Amino acid sequence: MIKSMYSSIAGMKNFQQKLDVTSNNIANVNTFGFKKGRATFQDMISQQMGGGAQAAAGGQGGINGKQVGMGSKMGSIDTVHTQGSLQNTGRQLDLGITGEGFFQVNNGEEDLYTRSGNFYLDEAGTVVNAEGMILQGADGGPINIPADAQSFSINTDGAVNITNAAGDNENVGQIALTTFNNPEGLAKAGGSTYRITDNSGAGVQDIPGVDGRGDLISGTLEMSNVDLADEFTEMIVAQRGFQANTRGITTADEILQELMSLKR
Repeated sequence: MIKSMYSSIAGMKNFQQKLDVTSNNIANVNTFGFKKGRATFQDMISQQMGGGAQAAAGGQGGINGKQVGMGSKMGSIDTVHTQGSLQNTGRQLDLGITGEGFFQVNNGEEDLYTRSGNFYLDEAGTVVNAEGMILQGADGGPINIPADAQSFSINTDGAVNITNAAGDNENVGQIALTTFNNPEGLAKAGGSTYRITDNSGAGVQDIPGVDGRGDLISGTLEMSNVDLADEFTEMIVAQRGFQANTRGITTADEILQELMSLKR
């Protein structure tokens, strides 16, 4: 009875964490460039009952082992980097990525990576994100649009072109995208950004559309890849799984009560 209680407690903890992941997905259903999380479970250690499995011998067939599981544990919490849908905004500094790659931004201390493409100009004409992190160009430096530029445009290959004060076309920068061998190994750093880890691999930066990188679509933003129908289903699964494990505890408790009543 005690074993079943502890197995149920482990299951309750897991489903609580699954609900945390699901709730976070739902909270970010409208967050630009957000990638949903996924919780997976694994069984814990199993106790061997009896002598274990035996091979066939002496004219007798083999015997399978007898094991009793001791509950479950959290196997992984994955970040699912599938493509989100592009929403048309008509704003030139809104950049959606269709395909692989991340924008590289710098917060003054380190480089971070994001799929959220809502960028702005600061007072110096530097392209920054909503938190003031500077978008890094292909040369590793910032991209600046002069104040006297009559207009500007961003091509699918990331080239930033302006019409200068004299009315001539001029290239003022090149937006690059960074890819990773294992993007699921990136660590979430807040603000819709990611940080390199030992398991993500070093990022490789290049022009959009090169070596499998996606294209930039100016005037669009990539939406979250969260599907509400899936998340509500996962929420129900987590709720019912939690309830089922609590029922296991109450059932074990009722049996213990019956054992205690034998004394009477």
